[in-house]
Amino acid sequence: MAKEFVKDVTGMDEDFAQWYTDVVKKAELVDYSSVRGSMIIRPYGYAIWENIKNALDAKIKETGHENVYMPLFIPESLLQREKDHIEGFAPEVAWVTHGGEEELAERLCVRPTSEVLFGEHYKNIIHSYRDLPKLYNQWANVVRWEKTTRPFLRTLEFLWQEGHTCHETDEDAHEETVRMLEVYAELCEELLAIPVVKGQKTEKEKFAGAKYTYTIESLMHDGKALQSGTSHHLGDGFAKAFGIQFTDREGKLQHVQQTSWGLTTRIIGAMIMVHGDDRGLVVPPRVAPTQLMIVPIAQHKEGVLDFAYDLKEKLSSVARVGIDASDKKPGWKFNEYEMKGIPMRLEVGPRDIENGQVILARRDTGEKVTVPVGELVKRVPELLEEIQNTLFEKAREHREEMTIIALGFDEFKQVMAEKGGFVKAMWCGELACEEKIKEETSATSRCMPFEQEKVADTCVCCGKDAEKLVYWAKAY
Repeated sequence: MAKEFVKDVTGMDEDFAQWYTDVVKKAELVDYSSVRGSMIIRPYGYAIWENIKNALDAKIKETGHENVYMPLFIPESLLQREKDHIEGFAPEVAWVTHGGEEELAERLCVRPTSEVLFGEHYKNIIHSYRDLPKLYNQWANVVRWEKTTRPFLRTLEFLWQEGHTCHETDEDAHEETVRMLEVYAELCEELLAIPVVKGQKTEKEKFAGAKYTYTIESLMHDGKALQSGTSHHLGDGFAKAFGIQFTDREGKLQHVQQTSWGLTTRIIGAMIMVHGDDRGLVVPPRVAPTQLMIVPIAQHKEGVLDFAYDLKEKLSSVARVGIDASDKKPGWKFNEYEMKGIPMRLEVGPRDIENGQVILARRDTGEKVTVPVGELVKRVPELLEEIQNTLFEKAREHREEMTIIALGFDEFKQVMAEKGGFVKAMWCGELACEEKIKEETSATSRCMPFEQEKVADTCVCCGKDAEKLVYWAKAY
């Protein structure tokens, strides 16, 4: 790729944060709005989100959930019903104080999440064990007043889905929490080609008001972690705060056991930072709005455009196909679709037509192959599948290279200072050690993986006996 084509994009290893900002703008994923920290999601960015949303929505419905919609506003008195929850969200809440010219008698919160709204509703509709389980999900926007913002990763307003469910027993709620984390892990690995680590958050890092939080964590190109989806067992805390009770099978009154789980538009940020390169975005084929872009060469010559459109029609049965028949030069088009990360490009000109073949260029490796026209319907899906798998393997290898076991605190600090990535280290379970690690290295506990190993007998920080292996990293 000629350097002049990508002169507007900062090199990844030169300044990763600036590279990220350049790519989201140049690939036309977002634009900034006039409100600090808010983003306009442009058609290409929104098309990627729709593909993620549609795939996840299908999985949510397959697991027996129904979609609902809750109000945008929460009265202050309602928000304060669950003490831990409001304390956890207080610094990020946006308040509405006026309706038109009039000051409101009670402030309204713009939802940062909807546990309390679901709690109030569930109290009204759940009475007996026959009403359970209640498996609801909503697709919505939420607002959190973040201090530092970056498109997709942290914005004042973002899009997500939030599942809220009620169950008869603790065990049922636990199964739901695990099931939905698995759904997120599959989505990340199979659709977005992002390998994840599954585990439990520490008490310090769990969701405000939850009994426990399960998470999937992924590693970005720059060695920082990103929490990519969470699933929370809420226990009966919200049920007690809101009086959500049911008559059980023995005729006794019980509080329901609840879960909540969510995945947001920040997953697009993860996709950008896991797969992107110095030429821009790289979009995995299964989530790409356009999987194959046809670029006619010397299209002013007779028959070239007709041939290109015929190919588009033929290949549309096996892939999402676009065609650029604008009068821009082929070099500009090549650069444009590389920047946008379109998985594959098809080049066809007069000589190719004469020889009954076309050139396919892969975005992930830059490799070009010549394919006979008669084999395209078979070869295009095969190559797209190959690209999808290659991206996942490359990301997995990168994560393995950037995962280090640390036995002592000096080693831990050195890895964080010089390399970053995931550090696997033992922990005694004390909050003081978790806070000391964050203070001295900027690393936070990402999760206690479900697949536990015992790499040492003692805590990496204090040297006391340790039972839990934790993944630590600096994070977005």
